[in-house]
Amino acid sequence: MKTRFNTYDIVCMVTELQRLIGMRVNQVYDIDNRTYIIRLQRSEEKSILLLESGNRFHTTHFEWPKNVAPSGFTMKLRKHLKNKRLEKLSQIGIDRIIDMQFGSGEAAYHVILELYDRGNIVLTDCDWTILNVLRPHVEGDKIRFAVKEKYPLDRAKTSYEAPSDDALKEILGNSKPGDNLKKILNPNLEYGASIIDHVLLENGLSGNMKVAQDPNKGFFLERDLDKLVTALKQAEAIMEEAKSRIAQGYIIQKKEERPNPQGGEASYLLTNQEFHPMLYLQNKQQPFTEYETFDRAVDEFFSALEGQKIDLKTIQVEREAMKKLHNVKKDHEKRITELQSVQLEDRKAAELISRNEELVEQARLAVTTAIANQMSWDDIKLLVKTAQDNNDPIASSIKGLKLNTNHITLLLRDPYEEEDDIKPMLVDVDLSLTAHANARRYYNQKRSAAKKQQKTLESADKALKSAERKTKQTLKEAQTISTITKARKNYWFEKFYWFISSDNFLVIGGRDQQQNELVVKRYMRSSDVYVHADLSGAASIVVKCAGRPPPPRTLSEAGLAAVAYSMAWEAKVVTRAWWVWGAQVSKSAPTGEYLTTGSFMIRGRKNYLHTDHLQLGFSFLFRLEDSCIERHRDERRCIAADEMSDVTSQQTEVEEDQEIVVSDDDEQSDKENSPDLLPVIAEEITALELKNEKRENKEEKDDEEEKGDKEEKEDKEDEESESASDSDDDVLDTHIKIDHGTGEVIVESRNRTSSDVTAEESVFNFPTLPKKGKKPQKKPAKQQEKPKDGLKRGQRGKMKKIKEKYKHQDDEDRAMMMEFLKPAKEKESKKAAKQATKVKSKGAKAAKIPQPAPMLLEGDSDAELEPELEPEAEGAVDVDSELLSQLTGAPLADDELLFAVPVVAPYAALHNYKYKVKLTPGGSKRGKAAKTALAVFLRDRTATPREKDLLKAVKEENVARNFPGKVKLSAPQLHKHKK
Repeated sequence: MKTRFNTYDIVCMVTELQRLIGMRVNQVYDIDNRTYIIRLQRSEEKSILLLESGNRFHTTHFEWPKNVAPSGFTMKLRKHLKNKRLEKLSQIGIDRIIDMQFGSGEAAYHVILELYDRGNIVLTDCDWTILNVLRPHVEGDKIRFAVKEKYPLDRAKTSYEAPSDDALKEILGNSKPGDNLKKILNPNLEYGASIIDHVLLENGLSGNMKVAQDPNKGFFLERDLDKLVTALKQAEAIMEEAKSRIAQGYIIQKKEERPNPQGGEASYLLTNQEFHPMLYLQNKQQPFTEYETFDRAVDEFFSALEGQKIDLKTIQVEREAMKKLHNVKKDHEKRITELQSVQLEDRKAAELISRNEELVEQARLAVTTAIANQMSWDDIKLLVKTAQDNNDPIASSIKGLKLNTNHITLLLRDPYEEEDDIKPMLVDVDLSLTAHANARRYYNQKRSAAKKQQKTLESADKALKSAERKTKQTLKEAQTISTITKARKNYWFEKFYWFISSDNFLVIGGRDQQQNELVVKRYMRSSDVYVHADLSGAASIVVKCAGRPPPPRTLSEAGLAAVAYSMAWEAKVVTRAWWVWGAQVSKSAPTGEYLTTGSFMIRGRKNYLHTDHLQLGFSFLFRLEDSCIERHRDERRCIAADEMSDVTSQQTEVEEDQEIVVSDDDEQSDKENSPDLLPVIAEEITALELKNEKRENKEEKDDEEEKGDKEEKEDKEDEESESASDSDDDVLDTHIKIDHGTGEVIVESRNRTSSDVTAEESVFNFPTLPKKGKKPQKKPAKQQEKPKDGLKRGQRGKMKKIKEKYKHQDDEDRAMMMEFLKPAKEKESKKAAKQATKVKSKGAKAAKIPQPAPMLLEGDSDAELEPELEPEAEGAVDVDSELLSQLTGAPLADDELLFAVPVVAPYAALHNYKYKVKLTPGGSKRGKAAKTALAVFLRDRTATPREKDLLKAVKEENVARNFPGKVKLSAPQLHKHKK
């Protein structure tokens, strides 16, 4: 397969790309370390020039995947070429070197593309001094390709003139015996192998002709030299014409036969093999595709390479499947043929023994008598040989003694010589059996072989049908996977850690420092939310808000992701994350300080979140066909607090998590359908209610002790609390804790003590985000002190610290301070009070776990910079929302699905997904855990064939890509899959 330009291709492409001269450089990108894209623009006209070191250069109409972060070489090109005009595009001499000049005069820069050997791209200034080089190296002793060196222009060849008669004689005379014409001429000429073949065929010669001394064999110099000179003159004319005429493009193809399990006519797949600027004589008999220009043909050729690789891989799988089926058929035919041959031989042997019964009996008695007389085996052999020499008919029939097995070999002929006479053959006779018994033994062997043949034929039908069924299934799967792979579209956020929150917000995070930088600088807006954790290796998480305020549940899920993708996962430590608005994140460091890659300055208050458990989930999202999107439009919507509590509490009661033990055997994990490979399931019976009762009893005792301690403490004045409270105006700085078991939400503050907690505030309703510019109310209000009877685990110690810090305050001061710090309006507080009274009235009907009251955290810095959320224009469509609406985790039976995308998200965000397993810190490696989870999904009885095909088509390297580390798998109601 041709993958790089030759000299003629370069001449044609340079001629065609003269249309780019005058266009300015808009931007430079890199696809990989060898391939670069220069985006050019002239008024409304745009063009993308693709350069691949050592191989090709052409314009492209396709969208090529660009690197996440530009390389250093790309940045250097951007620095010198951006907004420069392309003034010149030419070939240096006749060598495979392209010179592109951007700018003019002293501001000119040259990009030199080398298309020979390993290739190179060199950036020089107007004096050809190298500013940057893609592949620094040294050629010989003097030529150095390095920064600040002069680019050597004198190396390039300058002439492609056809050699004279004498020069050709010298070239042919120096050739090795046995070399063909093409091999001799190609290193000495600049035309390329394709043109040489073409012109030789036009003049009655062939590139495969060998130089010979015999006029009747191969290329004879004296006779064929004139033809060769004429051919090379034609090649020179073709090269000259290419400088002035834009060439057409041709892609030469090859037929790849596709196996057909039905046996009918074979189908073919056309694969691209070569690209040329003209149709050569040697290619006219092959299938080809013609294009208007050579540039377009090259672009189509390279853009189709990836899809062609998938097709060729599919054909290889199909061929292997058909080969297995063919081998099964061949093996059965061979066994049947062998059994038929055995039956025929046994029948002949039995008939010959029956027809020569007297002879067989006499030979048997002669040998047995000698054995009975205790003669040695050597003496018996000597006796038989002596008798044969005397022409004894009985001894002459004995052709072998197998005394170790108690057999003799007799040469038997048909004495009756009938029409169906049997040819003479050697027959083994058992000495312990009579002639009649030997014949019967052979008949029995023949009947046994016939029975085996019958059984083989019966089993062959079943085996062949099974093999054919498996082959058809393999072919179908290969075709399906090929189609899915081609339809698979990589979303822009898949290069990061990502998931979709329960409220349909896109959450992304960086995998490393470079991606953290990219996520914040390129994808985060001022109205988005930035989430992070103060831990080593924690990812920078961004919640894409799209003009909507993020609900607390989404913030909690993003906080869990920030903690999980850090050292906390391996250490199995639960810690807090925090969030700020995107407007609070800055890359500008204070005077005298420096921010490294992936580090940012946070200005304003951090809002801390609480993470209950490190629980992630692994699942799959399915890409819906456009006509099915409306059915799933609101499946990920914001759920009210009470509704969410009811849903999650029901799930907790019904579902029991069962651990999946990941097998260490790699081979076994690949066999999905084997019943022996089902993972061992260990049921974990939870006693949530019993633990809660014990915890409540223990915490009631702790509360009584704390109240006794509080009465003994003295009140003191604390000026720090007043100064801190003055700077907390209009700040929603909350510590949010979501219990995923019950759905209850707890908000805590350091400014309150346990005496302020009232029964009316035990159930929290999501507060509205604060509006900027509103002043807080300062009306003091006394709050009654009521006993607290249901603190969560860990709250007792926090309450103790709060009481220690604010022990100087009495009830009136505390109530005044809390009223001063309230972020909501008076109207909203009244509404919240009404809701609290309703909950209190319903308390007798439905008892819930008591929760702490909403409280505010005291910040360490200035008030947070809350951005004004811009409402979306009427009729405007959010791109990310439309993108997310194409993906569903709960496909319906009649949905048309295109492909599957693996996703790792907080387990609470997967509550309505069809396929899901829970991930917690454990000891199983990511790859094996992912294979096990995939096997569990494939065994799901509710899975449709299309869903199974889509799951199988996901590449192995993509399945476990977002796992945070070593994990333990568990799944709800997993025993259903074992039935």
